[in-house]
Amino acid sequence: MRDLNLYDFKRALPRMSWTRENLYNLWRRSLGELAKETDFTRTQKTLFQQRWIAKRLIRAYHGDFINEKTFKRWYLPSTLPDVRPRRGQTEDYVMQLSKWAKSPKVMEKNAKVRRQEIDGEEQEELPPVGSLMFSEVERRIDVVIFRACLAHSVYDARRMVVHGRVSLNGKKHQNANARLAPGDMVSVDPKAISFLRPKPPRAEMSSEELAAEGLKNEPSVLADGSALQKVSPNGGSSSVEDEGITTPQFNLPAYASPFIFVPAYLEVSFLACSVVYVRHPTARPGYSEIPTPYDADGEVVRLAWEWYSKVRPRNRSKRQLAREPENRQ
Repeated sequence: MRDLNLYDFKRALPRMSWTRENLYNLWRRSLGELAKETDFTRTQKTLFQQRWIAKRLIRAYHGDFINEKTFKRWYLPSTLPDVRPRRGQTEDYVMQLSKWAKSPKVMEKNAKVRRQEIDGEEQEELPPVGSLMFSEVERRIDVVIFRACLAHSVYDARRMVVHGRVSLNGKKHQNANARLAPGDMVSVDPKAISFLRPKPPRAEMSSEELAAEGLKNEPSVLADGSALQKVSPNGGSSSVEDEGITTPQFNLPAYASPFIFVPAYLEVSFLACSVVYVRHPTARPGYSEIPTPYDADGEVVRLAWEWYSKVRPRNRSKRQLAREPENRQ
């Protein structure tokens, strides 16, 4: 990548990562001193500057590893449905005529009707379709691995794919630009997962770790006095008190655990280190399935879409279609 300093504190651009530096930049953009840069209600910036800032923030998180030209041509949808409420002009025209006619009763009646319509529009929640601009990016195999919490960052997920540590539907897959289809299963080599570490033996665990695992008060012997046994893969048995037993488990960083989650369109099996891409992400009133650090229907997403609305994909020729990244539909 051209930009190696991804977590620069001066720019503070959130990325797809669970590192300390990225979470700190995310806090600065959300609640810190840089939160005012995305508040465009009272600003002296021009509309062009607002759109460029929104586009810069959006692209830094959603697919900064994708070339801008490639993103415009293959990952940008041609259209997005406009669900913003459009206020009719008939009532305003009648209110203006009543004002000039000096009819206070008619003006009061029209104003009351207008207030009821506005209240009804506010109560009716609209789906945040602006976030669907990134639905094609969320289908990428490296992004799916990161969303499934099988990689520390999307850049680690790309390395896993390129180095042959990932299987797609049971076959080795090394194309990180592939877009998955509903029903595809992605499996990751457990040795390549940084979150997966061997669990220490019970004899070496502290009282706090035992309490966290729920093993502090667990009896180690059965009612008849025999020791609790565990069946080994080769058919034998071993005691849980043996010091040689180490079982792998996911050890998430303490600073990232409260923020890690799995989207609704993925089905993850941490025991098998695999994830199934169930369906394409959608949006419903008041909720968007695409994770984003910004408001799914806020000013940043809307201004970014307005920036890209002028560079929508053109009609693609056969020569251009031959260079399209792998799309499994």
